[in-house]
Amino acid sequence: MLSELIDLVPLPDILAIIWLVVWWSGYAALNCNPQTNRRELARVIDGYRHRWMERMLERDNRMADVNIIIAHIRSGALFASTTVLILAGIVALWGNVDRLIVMIDELAFSTLASRQLIELKVLTMMAIFAYGFFKFAWCLRQYNTALVVIGAAPLPAECDDETRTQYPARAASILTRAAGNFNRGLNAYYFGLATLAWFIQPVLFMVAVLLVIVVLYRRDRHSVTLKALS
Repeated sequence: MLSELIDLVPLPDILAIIWLVVWWSGYAALNCNPQTNRRELARVIDGYRHRWMERMLERDNRMADVNIIIAHIRSGALFASTTVLILAGIVALWGNVDRLIVMIDELAFSTLASRQLIELKVLTMMAIFAYGFFKFAWCLRQYNTALVVIGAAPLPAECDDETRTQYPARAASILTRAAGNFNRGLNAYYFGLATLAWFIQPVLFMVAVLLVIVVLYRRDRHSVTLKALS
């Protein structure tokens, strides 16, 4: 069984797939650990969302808050629709694998690959962007839920101490989860683009995945934006 798999997918390509899964899932797990991401960009912005929801309860007119969330919805909808177009392009690419093989063979430093392996690479890219689409779609539903939460928020005169404490925290939690899914969808774009290097060489693909991790880590924990927010 293992020998048949190696014959179909060479060992360097198997290692490349494992490399992608380990780094991507490992970085996602690192961001989900509150003990390791106290200075992570998303965590800092979460505090601002909580403060935003506290301010929201102090206002009679919440149209400014609604407009901010609508702007987020438009961004998510743009990426969701763009992801559908990308998936359509990948499906079209799958129907022209023979031409793709010829084009890859003409590239310098490219590794000769079988038709089955090229189809596996296309399928992997399709799975990555499909994952991104589902994350964007779920983020849109969560932002719509946040609109309902803001619409149902009590007026300032109706708020007691318990409401002022719990309502902003719950509303901010919904917004944080929506933003988290949006970020995961964006990460799918990063790793999906890195997958393009796999069509040339598996080693180049592994380097590209590592570069994506470095870029994400720097932006999440050592960016100028994070310093300004902190």
